[in-house]
Amino acid sequence: MTHAELLAIERQHLWHPFTPMRDWCDDAREPLMLVEGKGCVLRDQHGHEYLDGNASIWTNVHGHAHPTINAAIAAQLQRVAHTSFLGFTNPPAIQLAKALVDLFPGSKLTRVFYSDNGSTAIESAARMAMQYWQQNSHPERDTLLSFDRAYHGDTLGAASLGGLPVLKGSGNDFGYKVVCIPSMESLQALPEDTVSRLAAVIIEPLIQGAAGMRLWPKGMLKQLDTWCREHDIFLILDEVMTGFGRTGKMFACEHEGVVPDFIALAKGLSGGYLPLAATLTTERVFNGFLGEGQTFYYGHSFTGNQLGCAAALASLQVFKDEQVLERLPAKVATLTRLLGSLHDHAHVLDIRQCGMVAGIEICRAKSPLAEYPPAERTGAQVCQAARSHGLLTRPVVNTLILMPPLCVTEPELERMMSALRLAIDDICH
Repeated sequence: MTHAELLAIERQHLWHPFTPMRDWCDDAREPLMLVEGKGCVLRDQHGHEYLDGNASIWTNVHGHAHPTINAAIAAQLQRVAHTSFLGFTNPPAIQLAKALVDLFPGSKLTRVFYSDNGSTAIESAARMAMQYWQQNSHPERDTLLSFDRAYHGDTLGAASLGGLPVLKGSGNDFGYKVVCIPSMESLQALPEDTVSRLAAVIIEPLIQGAAGMRLWPKGMLKQLDTWCREHDIFLILDEVMTGFGRTGKMFACEHEGVVPDFIALAKGLSGGYLPLAATLTTERVFNGFLGEGQTFYYGHSFTGNQLGCAAALASLQVFKDEQVLERLPAKVATLTRLLGSLHDHAHVLDIRQCGMVAGIEICRAKSPLAEYPPAERTGAQVCQAARSHGLLTRPVVNTLILMPPLCVTEPELERMMSALRLAIDDICH
């Protein structure tokens, strides 16, 4: 098909997530069609090149078309692409489970449950935690605790744990019983009858993504872990965004020496290549499902998919072969320096950074009272303008996100920051 034919079908039949479709379908605006990628660079239908400034919605780790991951997928294709994981197993899934457990040496995380995306990884953890207590002498523990402005996915259960009403769907009254609080101080002030009903606490460690890259206070995660231990309440860490090097370590929880009862992984798990998720948990939780009639009745058709597991194994090999984590401090320092150049910009209100994750909040003037109204979609306009300067990224309302693949070079980071500055100037002048 020609590009014109493809775009005609696009406008007639497709519906995109998190996208205002009236603007998208406007004949005066040609949708961007991405057709190729190499490293941090993506190419559109006209041959124009762009730097991938948000790692293809926070998924890509080592760059596009990485030869090691490509080869692993191709080799697995010669054997088999997918077989059921319900009552069967396969070598890549077995090998990946061992590799994931080995990322937490000597810890209590010993069991791996596969699914296919971040929402289902969270659903697995939440349902395991709830069912564990129900069938192990504590049926009163029927409530989950989450935090304001959290985001844990879009399926009904995961969405009910979120703290952003706009992302929870119509009505917002569905899913799990949830207590939502703003801070550790609020947690410590909870009445005992509420605490006694909690099955688990869930949090995005160190930084909340969909909240606009909002940073938690240093030491808060460790405090939360201690509180959960004291009350024998499960701790679920949502590392869907923060996992696999984004924060400067393999996992965000490593910064504060925390090992949870559940950790949800997705996005970068397969290197950003294929839908794959994993929920790691403990032998205690696993043993709680071994009694008669205590099976965990939850799963998906593509659980333990061989292609996804092969890609994930290859991605972990790239971490070793290319010393990805060892090279991150220098890149983090470069990003910090470049972000610093925007601090004095008249239309930059705040800059938040955690490792290779950055959020740049724009405003009319340097005051929280001078925010751009969300309806004006100023952040989206800036990101649209950034395309003309060779950068692709998406905002969270008026926070511009910069989260490149970890293979990004210093010159590429400089070009990304230059494109953002120029785009802010284009729109906010």
